[in-house]
Amino acid sequence: MTIRSWIRFFTMTLLVGGITTGIVGIAVRWNELVDLLNGQDAVEVISVIVWMIGVGMTFSVISQMGYFAYLTIHQFGLGIFRSLKLWNAVQLVLVAFVLFDLVYFRFQAFAGEGDSLLPYIGLAGFLLAAGLLVAFLKSKQATASVFPSTLFFMVVVTTLEWLPVLRSNEGYWLVTIMFTLIATNAYQILALPRYNKRSVKEREERLARKEARLKEQKAVKK
Repeated sequence: MTIRSWIRFFTMTLLVGGITTGIVGIAVRWNELVDLLNGQDAVEVISVIVWMIGVGMTFSVISQMGYFAYLTIHQFGLGIFRSLKLWNAVQLVLVAFVLFDLVYFRFQAFAGEGDSLLPYIGLAGFLLAAGLLVAFLKSKQATASVFPSTLFFMVVVTTLEWLPVLRSNEGYWLVTIMFTLIATNAYQILALPRYNKRSVKEREERLARKEARLKEQKAVKK
């Protein structure tokens, strides 16, 4: 990827993170923000929204770090297992393990007496559903063989990026950052091929301009 394309990719992912957090954050805290507006405290409302967008952009950077880390891990996995089918199987097992942990260990750590398991299952189920959808779209974009690796990225890597919020277990941030990470990770894995194609086109155009300049220089010398 060229530097120009990478800057575009970075900026767009940053915007996706900020906008998603802003929209979801406003939706989740709507009643609180309405109360502030009714009290004519518009400055505080604006500051809260700007702060939420800033948090979203911060997590979008974490998301990008996670994505490029996964690209490296994926190559290591292929090298270690020497078989795409075997590596895909390992990734699916890890997906199941992480989903189990996301339900069982969070329930053990945070559930009070008499609390239901359903909210914990629902959170993991939503993440799995989003991962399956993105993996399906990616397999249509490329080949069916990328389905397991995309699902692994959307579930396992997203969970790792989500850990700081999972540990705090604050409902507002759990939901808001979950949507932010899903949106930024989905954008990255689905949009990267387009930026790669643009990079190839930019290199070809640069080489064409360079060749044209050389021809002009040779013509002048003659």
